[in-house]
Amino acid sequence: MASSCPVIDDLVKDYLHGQLRSTRRALVWKLDGLSEYDLRRPLTVTGTNLLGLVKHVATVEAWYFGEVFGRPFPAPLGRWQDADGSDLWVSPTESRDQIIDFYQRAWVHAGATINDLPLDAPGHVPWWSRPDVKLFNIMVHVLQETGRHAGHADILREHIDGRTGVMAEYEEQVDTEAREAHWATIERAAREAAGGAHPAELSDAHRAVGPAL
Repeated sequence: MASSCPVIDDLVKDYLHGQLRSTRRALVWKLDGLSEYDLRRPLTVTGTNLLGLVKHVATVEAWYFGEVFGRPFPAPLGRWQDADGSDLWVSPTESRDQIIDFYQRAWVHAGATINDLPLDAPGHVPWWSRPDVKLFNIMVHVLQETGRHAGHADILREHIDGRTGVMAEYEEQVDTEAREAHWATIERAAREAAGGAHPAELSDAHRAVGPAL
């Protein structure tokens, strides 16, 4: 990305950074009020869990806004490409507060990189097929990654207790009756599209599981 207008570049940087801050807060809010078990338990067949998502995104930020620009994060980091997926789950010895603190320290470190460097500052991502990048590319990539995992967290939290909403200030009130009616409408449409088949006649991967609440 060629830098042609510092004012425009600053506007772009501020906008992307603002969106990243908002998405981070939304992700962390999805942990609010949950038990240690619900924070950590696997909720998909691949083991996806809420606190693990936060740990993963913290690791992503620490690497991308650190080593990529020759500004290493001031603490040892795991690699999220590891086959064991160790950044995607949380051991019993790691507390909720430790993971959130790690994420918040990654924000500070990322913020320093974003504030100190221009949008066209060069970086190097050795695990990418096109490793030479600019700060702009990394800001967009990390925002996309964070948004993707915040969406995962939305679904996981809804599965646990039905709580929904983009952020705390926009939390949706649960109307159990309305939700069940809406779910039933979608279920009927799905059965009709499947030729009227009953869920018991469909594959396990397509069976209805019912509303969260």
